[in-house]
Amino acid sequence: MGQPIQTSSVTPLRAMSRAVSFAVLGTLLLSQTAAFAQSTSPQPANSRSAASQDNRATNNAASAAGFDDETGNTTINGTTANADDAQQRPAIADAQAADDITGSTLDEDIRRLNTREAPIDETLSRRRAAESASTAETPGIPIGTFVLRPSVTQSINTETTKDGDTRQRRAFLETDAAATLTSDWGRHQLTVTSEGAWQRNISGEGEEQPSFKVNGDLRMDLPDDTTAHLTAGYNFYREDTDDPDAIADAAQQSDVQEFSVGASVQRDFGILRGTTALALTRSIYSDAKLANGTTVTLSDRNQTTGTLRGRVGYELSPALIPFIEATIGRSVYDETRDSAGYERSGHSYGAKAGVEVDLGEKLKGEVGVGYEMADFEDSRLSSIDTATLDASLLWSPIRGTDVNLDLQTSIQPSTTAGESGYVSHALTTTVTHQLRDNLVGTIIGGVIWRDYPTDSTINDELVYTAATGLTWNINRYLDLTSTLGYELTTRKEGTDSQQWRAGVGLKLKR
Repeated sequence: MGQPIQTSSVTPLRAMSRAVSFAVLGTLLLSQTAAFAQSTSPQPANSRSAASQDNRATNNAASAAGFDDETGNTTINGTTANADDAQQRPAIADAQAADDITGSTLDEDIRRLNTREAPIDETLSRRRAAESASTAETPGIPIGTFVLRPSVTQSINTETTKDGDTRQRRAFLETDAAATLTSDWGRHQLTVTSEGAWQRNISGEGEEQPSFKVNGDLRMDLPDDTTAHLTAGYNFYREDTDDPDAIADAAQQSDVQEFSVGASVQRDFGILRGTTALALTRSIYSDAKLANGTTVTLSDRNQTTGTLRGRVGYELSPALIPFIEATIGRSVYDETRDSAGYERSGHSYGAKAGVEVDLGEKLKGEVGVGYEMADFEDSRLSSIDTATLDASLLWSPIRGTDVNLDLQTSIQPSTTAGESGYVSHALTTTVTHQLRDNLVGTIIGGVIWRDYPTDSTINDELVYTAATGLTWNINRYLDLTSTLGYELTTRKEGTDSQQWRAGVGLKLKR
């Protein structure tokens, strides 16, 4: 773009710059005239050296004018050439030489005057996307080669329980603690997670529900596309009053302790993927306390269960892996016969086929259909079998919204006299939505169908659950939480039960 015409008077500094420019221009013309005369003289043997001298003279003159050649290339008739290549070109005709001289000089000046400007995105530092307070991870506490991320939530809650014509209300304080310990190794990884809840009634009456669990997973990256996992865990909880095996009219239900260990190996064989897993679980039941102060011994429910599982998957693509799976299990009770005289030990078998899906952040999980059966050593206890439909999917329809769908079919043995157990069909859906950068809403809905065999004296039950909550991230280390939940248990015969719960709390995390 041309410069506007200057109408103001010429200052001494501007006059001096113009004089210098005229002197440089005169030097350029004289050097080009001498080069032209030498190129037209009949001296073909020295034409290459003369051209080299002309190029050096031109470069020196341009340098004197204050323009530096950063690339070392010249543009001739729209073609970019290297200076060394120019020295190796043969002598050219007179007219062509004249065009080359004037064209190269003008192109060189234009190229240097119109230097490339850096794009705006190169001159300015890139702006990082704002980090959401609800998704920001706390830095944690370094412990050697591990990072510990603990959190503590203190809440005040109210609960109303109605079972038939009986109604109970209570207000209680609840302290929830959680922690995650993760290794920072170059290879392999150890992850330990724990969470627990402690309740204390401050008014009313109702049973407190303490719980605690800790799980560890050691992942070992072995050669030949092989991954092994060693797991161990401990789970403590108090049996729910609505549990089918709970003691009726007990002031405090049994405390249950579960110890678990497991090992699994996964190996990739090209497009085939094989997995073998072994799991052992040990369950211990404490005595239940009745309202009159007496206790009911439940040690006959103590048992050890082992499960062996094998899976083979065929990788159609990294996002789609169909599989088949087989499971065999064995349950052994500490006492050969329980308090009612039944032998509860038995075997379980299962098989299913399904598909694993991994579409990145949008959709991942697996779906499978199959068959499961459990039989018992006591001939008076009928076997239980059922078709199974299992699914575990995580779907993100839009950014900031996650939908978690979990569907599980399982056989639950019973300890009620004369009863084998029931089939549990459990469906749970959790929707989490980021309302604002620092505000997250959660909605949970679920239903459990306890399907008893046709020859059972217990009727089927349906348990409906619904809950909602808000989490306000005050900062990275402090959250304000609120929850509201409802549970309804319906029975074909007998009274229904309901439970309402609401609470608000503060969560401190590090």
